[in-house]
Amino acid sequence: MVSSVTEQVGFAIDQNRCMGCKACQTACKDKNELDVGQLWRRVTEATGGGYYEQGRALHNSVYAFWTTMACNHCEHPKCVEGCPTEAMRKRSEDGIVFVDKTQCIGCQLCIRSCPYGAPQYNPKEGKVGKCNYCIDEVGKDPVCVAACPVRAIHSGKLEDLKKKYGVINQTMGIPDPSITSPSLVITPHKDAIEGFC
Repeated sequence: MVSSVTEQVGFAIDQNRCMGCKACQTACKDKNELDVGQLWRRVTEATGGGYYEQGRALHNSVYAFWTTMACNHCEHPKCVEGCPTEAMRKRSEDGIVFVDKTQCIGCQLCIRSCPYGAPQYNPKEGKVGKCNYCIDEVGKDPVCVAACPVRAIHSGKLEDLKKKYGVINQTMGIPDPSITSPSLVITPHKDAIEGFC
């Protein structure tokens, strides 16, 4: 495991902008030629609330918002810690967590270790794959960022993202950030804040 990273990269997600179109999810799936059932970026919907009477009127507290999630290239990635062959690695120059498929034996311990469900087993290959921040697209944004029509996803150096979007890395429905210290900044939807504060 890498102990120090020169300049950690990460993602910033604005739940107030996300409309659940899944363009990011589709772009990632297309670029990486993922089979049915394989998603390295997933968009999930949260709904809730209801209706209540106030006098003779009926009011609602209904809400819906979406969360787009991929590998968070964590400061303390459990998938790297759980890998017995060191196929799962964290780069020292930018903190990107990736899989060296030449060393992956398909044991899936990384899958069981990751609280975000980022690593995924491909039965055709007998190996694990996951978001690698599109490291082959040098000088470009990851495809999920480029595909978002409302600019709900941003990428870049984590410190720059924190300065621009804040330091919250938690929203309703995702694991406690103290587990792995994800390289993630979230602008939560107003109805998501109540779920974790």
